[in-house]
Amino acid sequence: MADIPQETTTKRHDQTSELQRIRHSCAHVLATAVLRLWPEAQFAAGPPVENGFYYDLELSHRITPEDFPRIEQEMNKEIKANHPFERIAVSRDEAIKMAEEGRLAALSARTVPSRFKLDIIRSIPEDEEISLYRNGDFTDLCAGPHVARTGNIGAFRLTGLASAYYKGDERNPQLQRVYGTAFKTRRELDAYFAMLEEAKKRDHRKLGQELELFTFDPDDVGPGLPLWMPRGTVLVEELEKLAKETEFAAGYQRVRTPHLARESMYLLSGHLPYYKDSMFPPMEIAETQGDPNSARHRYYLKAMNCPHHHKLFGAVPRSYRELPLRLAEYGTCYRYEQSGELFGLMRVRSMQMNDAHIYCTTEQFEQEFLAVNEMYLKYFKIFGIDKYLMRFSTHDPSHLGEKFVDEPDLWIQTEDMVRRVLQNSGIDYIEVPNEAAFYGPKIDVQVWSAIGREFSIATNQVDFAVPKRFGLVYRDRENAAKTPLCIHRAPLGTHERFIGFLIEHYAGNFPLWLNPEQVRILPISTEEAVVDYAKSIHQEIRQHGVRAELDLSADKVSGKILRAEQMKVHTMFVLGKRDVESNSISVRIHGKGNLGPKPRDAVVTDILNSIRERLP
Repeated sequence: MADIPQETTTKRHDQTSELQRIRHSCAHVLATAVLRLWPEAQFAAGPPVENGFYYDLELSHRITPEDFPRIEQEMNKEIKANHPFERIAVSRDEAIKMAEEGRLAALSARTVPSRFKLDIIRSIPEDEEISLYRNGDFTDLCAGPHVARTGNIGAFRLTGLASAYYKGDERNPQLQRVYGTAFKTRRELDAYFAMLEEAKKRDHRKLGQELELFTFDPDDVGPGLPLWMPRGTVLVEELEKLAKETEFAAGYQRVRTPHLARESMYLLSGHLPYYKDSMFPPMEIAETQGDPNSARHRYYLKAMNCPHHHKLFGAVPRSYRELPLRLAEYGTCYRYEQSGELFGLMRVRSMQMNDAHIYCTTEQFEQEFLAVNEMYLKYFKIFGIDKYLMRFSTHDPSHLGEKFVDEPDLWIQTEDMVRRVLQNSGIDYIEVPNEAAFYGPKIDVQVWSAIGREFSIATNQVDFAVPKRFGLVYRDRENAAKTPLCIHRAPLGTHERFIGFLIEHYAGNFPLWLNPEQVRILPISTEEAVVDYAKSIHQEIRQHGVRAELDLSADKVSGKILRAEQMKVHTMFVLGKRDVESNSISVRIHGKGNLGPKPRDAVVTDILNSIRERLP
């Protein structure tokens, strides 16, 4: 290969973040190290991902965590060598020749081809530039970008292993996947792993079982179908209560729709065939049972609420005077997530969504979209979410008519309106091209928990295409038929994902208003006067709707307190003879300890105020 133009990564400008470049470069250093130990290794893909990087490889030796120190030692040698990352542009024929000679994802030519790289080259579009990156002896097929030199990688650690089919297709070879992460400094790396240790303690799957919030029965109920226990159902109902109060005050109207619909509706909406792989298989049903000549129709479990809401909008004639029309529903949806993607409450097959669709005129759009953003900010304040980011996804004009609805003027108009709202509201956002929904721009909401872990909880979408498919119209002031814009919004996401986030955000220590068991009353003795006093307090606060339990067991008070603390009960009333005589309550708060005795009326008033105001 002669006269190949070269350039270092310092000359290449790219939107990729510095951290992504560090991690991408570290994946190449990982491959370099593996090849020094096992020169026969064949590599597929090695991208940066959300929390690090990985590289997929084929190797007869089964890599185990016991191999990590040896691999990391070789990686450190490559980093210490401080080799430059050189970008090399090649022709398709040159790339194929190198792959056939076994020189890609390799330290030198080999007797066997770089077969995965050869396959990847053949899938690259004819008009797309092909580039390689070289660090020291290692050369790889790669679009980049990278840091300037291996010495710029900073601190890293290998973190795990998995199996993965090549290109995610089970018909292809199963490869070994080696995971790692990297940061600019050792301090950042150590802080990340400290966060992971804390995250293990806060894992919603672990706490969900310990606190008796939810369970799964994959054998009889099915994978990814959560069962809410009584304490978890309290969380569900409190969130619904909050949403309903907030939406009522904002002028929303509540609706209810069935859990399934005919295939024809999803064909009309455009979700079929494009969304078919994420939907449960259809049921084919004869409309008249026992009649062999009866028409048969396919029904799908509802994977989204919007087509049903469009039908409600179109059920009666609409006037501009009715707009904006805001239809809200905590609708249950079903999505056929792949079994390997299911993860606790975060990825499930049955979910209840804080959904609503706002039908409005173009002139009303900005105010409505701003109001939705303000609703988000209200919720963030209630739940103590201090760090958040909106990912504003726009279209790519080159994919109109393929990935995106072919309405170039409406794309520009709606994206400009969304951008203006975000700028005027002062909300942190980033703009991401080529990731919009097929029918309009969208916003994905990212939030960070109390320990700095990032979650994706909700999506807002602008829809200027599907209402037209459904023939939705309203009459304007001149009695002309106009198609409304539609805003899809779900500020609290789904119960499943949002409660999973809240469990980890609060570490199960829910604020009083949200806590499944708000108060537990603990008499110190079994004396009749003390027990009667405890019962009277229990009855009083239950009449006010407080979720309170009374522990009348004969156990010592220390055992009663321990059990309440283990279940993370928010407030404990520890009652003894002195409390009876002074008509007071000795208060203990989970995680804070004893607050001492206070007048009974004052304690009850404080409890009721805290619940009513949804104090943190």
